[in-house]
Order: sequence, then structure tokens, then C-alpha cells
Amino acid sequence: MGDQAQRLRQLVGDKTEYPADYSARGAAVMPNARTGLTDARVLAITSGKGGVGKTNLTVNLAIALGMAGQRVLVIDADLGMANVDVVLGSMSRKHLLNLLEDGTELQDVIMQGPYGVNYISGGSGIEKAAEFTLEERQRLMQKLAGCAAVADIILVDTGAGLGKNVMDFILAADEVLLVTTPEPTALTDAYAVMKAYSMYASYQNIRLVVNRVYDEAESREVVAKLQQTSERFLNMPIDCLGYIFEDTAVMRSVRKQTPFLVAHPGSTAARCVQAMTNSVLYGSKMKVTQGWRGFLRQIFSFSR
Repeated sequence: MGDQAQRLRQLVGDKTEYPADYSARGAAVMPNARTGLTDARVLAITSGKGGVGKTNLTVNLAIALGMAGQRVLVIDADLGMANVDVVLGSMSRKHLLNLLEDGTELQDVIMQGPYGVNYISGGSGIEKAAEFTLEERQRLMQKLAGCAAVADIILVDTGAGLGKNVMDFILAADEVLLVTTPEPTALTDAYAVMKAYSMYASYQNIRLVVNRVYDEAESREVVAKLQQTSERFLNMPIDCLGYIFEDTAVMRSVRKQTPFLVAHPGSTAARCVQAMTNSVLYGSKMKVTQGWRGFLRQIFSFSR
């Protein structure tokens, strides 16, 4: 799997050195962890199980990064599902696997979605959402290389679990965001991803995002459990990027097919994503509190 990951690292862009002032409006462009060059950052966003809010985080994080002046490209690598399309409330003419066709180039599959989000769809109902042959890998590599020229940050929304395609994309990324919730099943599956990652990743850079927590203390408890388990059994340190509070605005936004950062920009969940964006760009420590009003809003809003 290591050799496959080495080849796939090139799928999301050539390693090109950019000027120091490359990013817009002064936002920090971090050096590539492997090469030390100022390159497009590649973040794979993954989860051990479905339904933990991975794609919702990806899309809203992309919007927040764009608002911070970054050129962002989302690649929906959950092939055959088109979840990014659903969250954005949009429809794509072309998808990632169309790049395997003669005459289809990168510019044909990059969709200029709403809210300034450029993305490549994973497609919907595709039968071959598949393991690629060597020839197909080479063709995808060649055509996807241009992504680094059109983005400062590339967010790869993987499928959930430990499928071969999922692991390929995780191992190919320079940074991995592992999304979980406090539910025991989600934590168990998150640990399974951590274990596989620790076994196969030549360079380990994985951070936790804890979704649907009721307070910061609950987030710290979840993170502590996974950190202690990882350090004890995997000998792998793992950090936490941030957390997202349980917020009814998220579900209302999903039903409207409008990202919550757009539909409810003042919501607690939106503030969490904005704080996480600062952590991604500048390394600042996330600190968001709901306060008493937020506490009451959660109690009395679930029936809406």
C-alpha cells in the first residue's frame, strides 16, 4: 500500500514552488510537510463511519477558507455518492471518473459551485466506483496534476471506513482530518482508521475533529480517550484541530441543501468552523463557547 500511496500523492498536484506572497489577502500558505516547498496544501477529510458530518464539514470549511482569501478546491472522493453536490444543492455535469475518458480534461470536471466553492464531484450512482488499474491511475495522475495550479488548499472528501480507495486518498494526503462524534461506535471506527493509518503512513499528520458535542468538556474527553489509546497501542501522537457543537441549524441547513455557514452564519456550528479555519491557516488554538443563550437554544430548539 505504501507504493500505491507514493504514486497517488501526485494525483492532487505537482510539487510546484510558489512565491512567498502567493496566497490572497495575506492568509498563510504553509510549506508542504514533505518537501518544505510552498505548495498547495492537501487535506484529506475522513471518518471511520458514515453519518458523522464529514462532508458537511468539508463544504463549510471550504466556504470559510474561501472567505479567508484562499483558493480552495474540493475533490469528492466518495465515488458514486455525490455528497458534495447534495450539501451544496447543486448538480454536476461531469465527475471525477469522467477524467478516464478521452477528450475530458481537468477544466471539464471542475464545477464552479455556489458560494464560491469549486469542486470535482464524485458522481452519483456510478457502477465503477472502483479500484483503478495502473493505466487508469496514470491517466488520473496526469489530468489531476493541474489542480495545484488552481488552488491554495485542496480538500479531499473521502468515503468512510477502510476501503482501498479511502486508504489510498488518506495515505496520499499531507494532512488528515479524522471526523468523529462522541458515540461509541463512531469512536471505535475512528480508532480503526487511526490504526490503519499508523501502520501504512510513511509521514503521520492526523488531527481529530469532534462533531456534535454539547460542550468543550465533552470534546476534551473524547480527544483524551483517543489520544491515550493511540499513544499506548499505536505509538502515534494525535492532535485535535477542533470541535463542532450540536446545533439544530446544521440539520435545518441540510434539509434546505444550503451550507450552514451561509444559511446560519451566526450559529454556533458556523462559529466553530470559522475558528477551525483560523487553526488550519494560522495554527491558532480553537476556543468557542456556546454561553447560556446557546445552551437554552439547544434545549428548546430540537422539536423544530
